[in-house]
Amino acid sequence: MPEITRKRNGEIQRAIFAAILGHPDGSMKAADALESAAQRLVLTPYEQGEYPSGGRRFEKIARFSTLGPVKAGWLVKQKGRWTVSDEGRAAYAGYPDPEEFCRAGDARYREWRKAQPEELEDEGPLTENVQAEGTETTAAIRLEEAEESAWTEVEQFIRTMPPYDFQELVGALLRALGYFVVWTAPPGKDGGVDLIAAPDALGTRLPRIKVQVKRQLGTVSVDGLRSFMATLGSDDVGLFVSTGGFTKDAKDEARNQATRRVTLIDLERFYDLWVEHYVKMPDEDRRRLPLKPVYFLAIE
Repeated sequence: MPEITRKRNGEIQRAIFAAILGHPDGSMKAADALESAAQRLVLTPYEQGEYPSGGRRFEKIARFSTLGPVKAGWLVKQKGRWTVSDEGRAAYAGYPDPEEFCRAGDARYREWRKAQPEELEDEGPLTENVQAEGTETTAAIRLEEAEESAWTEVEQFIRTMPPYDFQELVGALLRALGYFVVWTAPPGKDGGVDLIAAPDALGTRLPRIKVQVKRQLGTVSVDGLRSFMATLGSDDVGLFVSTGGFTKDAKDEARNQATRRVTLIDLERFYDLWVEHYVKMPDEDRRRLPLKPVYFLAIE
């Protein structure tokens, strides 16, 4: 069984970091980051080989190699997207030598292990464990891949549903949050407001919540946000839900508002809220985005 040396592990880690840091968004889907890293490296015959169950070895080895940087706080993984933290950027610039980069990550990983409430069995440096078939059955990797697969399916489901259905989905979430949806715009032009919610069923108590819903791929610009804010009165609270997210300027505009109150919710935040309040929903609303928890062994 060929050994994945600390140097090779560092080369793989740095190739992944280079791919992510070179991306305009500053983050990448895991599969894209792994493929980009593979193209930056000359894969060995062993790394190019496949497991009996299917799948190129490189992807498993590379995923395992990222466990150290994640525990070191250099790499953030969330819903299938990988982002290099500010500490990770500094480490990438400060340790250009792959072996030193890996060694520094191992050291940070060991610090993390020592800080755990119950001391874990000493397994030595991560690099010594990045071995072929062992990665195939690693619980952490299986869990990571399962979470990415689940999120991809949910993301595709929401992004491809009819816009008016997504509007109804947002209404269901508001009800689960304890609000009453007192008005829903019919299909067609809505004048900038898709839903109006209130703390009471009659809509007489303040604040009144005006909601704009965008089921789209592109980000909402600051001009799009300003158009929505123009519909808000002094007693209104704005809620802008966009599956495509928001530009940096739009986020800054919302954050710096002194008079108009507006909250931005992207697809990931919407999904987190849906999961958090799912148990409170009636079956009719749950069926709009049905979920089922699956439990995996998640040994650190």
